[in-house]
Amino acid sequence: MVGVSTQRQMKQQARPARVRLRTLVYIRWVAIAGQFATLILVHFGLGYKLPIVACLAIVALSVAVNVAISLRRPLRQTLSDRAAALFLGYDMLQLSALLFMTGGLHNPFSVLILASVTVSATVLSRGSTIGLGMLAGVAVTVLAFWHEPFPWLNVAFNLPDYYILGIWQALIVGVLFISAFIGSVSEQARDMASGLAETQLALEREQRVSALGALAAAAAHELGSPLSTIAVVAREMSRDVPRDSPLAPDIDLLLEQTNRCSEILADLSREQVGRDGAPFSRLALGLMLQEAARPHLTDLVEVDYDLGPTDDTAEPEIDRTPEFIHGVGTLIQNAIQFAERRVLIRGRWNETTATVEILDDGPGISPHLLDRLGEPYVSTRTGDAHDRQHMGLGVFIAQTLLNRIGADLTISNRPKTDPLGGGATVRIDWPRQLLERPHEKEVMADNDIPA
Repeated sequence: MVGVSTQRQMKQQARPARVRLRTLVYIRWVAIAGQFATLILVHFGLGYKLPIVACLAIVALSVAVNVAISLRRPLRQTLSDRAAALFLGYDMLQLSALLFMTGGLHNPFSVLILASVTVSATVLSRGSTIGLGMLAGVAVTVLAFWHEPFPWLNVAFNLPDYYILGIWQALIVGVLFISAFIGSVSEQARDMASGLAETQLALEREQRVSALGALAAAAAHELGSPLSTIAVVAREMSRDVPRDSPLAPDIDLLLEQTNRCSEILADLSREQVGRDGAPFSRLALGLMLQEAARPHLTDLVEVDYDLGPTDDTAEPEIDRTPEFIHGVGTLIQNAIQFAERRVLIRGRWNETTATVEILDDGPGISPHLLDRLGEPYVSTRTGDAHDRQHMGLGVFIAQTLLNRIGADLTISNRPKTDPLGGGATVRIDWPRQLLERPHEKEVMADNDIPA
């Protein structure tokens, strides 16, 4: 299981700061306007005798701070997580000072102390939200026991202690709920958005590689005709020039290099057979599995194939899509990385379905992580830091790409009594009709990626 520090570093790298200074400055201006209007209304309009000079001084301090920030730093600037947390922490302390001067938790506006924690839970990291939550807890506790008296119109009225205790408990529970629940939901949403962006980039990289291969094949085809003409002319010159001529070695070199260019172009053409419009753009399932596994093969782990139908139907033929190559390839790569000696790729098909299973003899997956598999930034097995980072996002990307072409992904552990030994099994199921249908080759838009 990935260490806490490694996982936090992964998330910070994948999710840069996205809080603009302009947003927080505008929020503070709204808070300042509300505080000023409330103080004036309560003191002069409703007749509650507040320490108005001290309260307005606290509001004026926030005005000065906001003006100074607006003049010294560009509002379009994006704040770091720490800077945004400090910004919100000041707002909480400023509000606490106002509440201290106006009755503490007797003041019905004390609920606004949750505002900074809510903003942090929505856009900042879990660490910043926990820090602001702890600050809010301290502030609420201080305000419950130490504050200036609330200037009731009826001086004989006083709230009972158990009622103040109830308000304190409600605010503390609110802080905990916002920090834990809303923070977790927001963090999962941010992770999902970041993971989908990584999926988009992975698919675009695969498509660029495929497009580059097609371009190489087209270039080989276009260069073939002029190169053939050069070769014919060079051969004629070789026949016409005597062997003892000083030009003979140059003509021989020209022929040699022409033949070498022809071999290179032929290799390029053969390499790209089966891609984008070539005769084998649709391959049998077994060949596609071998194509997906080929870049990840090593001498340390043996990869075997077990392919066959469960009835008398023919083997499915499918498009060589980036989704299949990258999605299945990532899962095969993970199995090879965590296998001890062997990986088995099993393919089965019948008239209605096709199934691919990738089995390794590695340590398997921690049971408590099985239900979270497929979420972004969840590491599934033990390994060094590089392996854990790869597993943190690879399964999510693979699942997203395979879902796009109609597949269902299931990951489980096998018992120790299994013939291959204990380890992980990745099972991919397709309705055969979806697997064999032609897929359009186009760059995937953001809204085409399923969550």
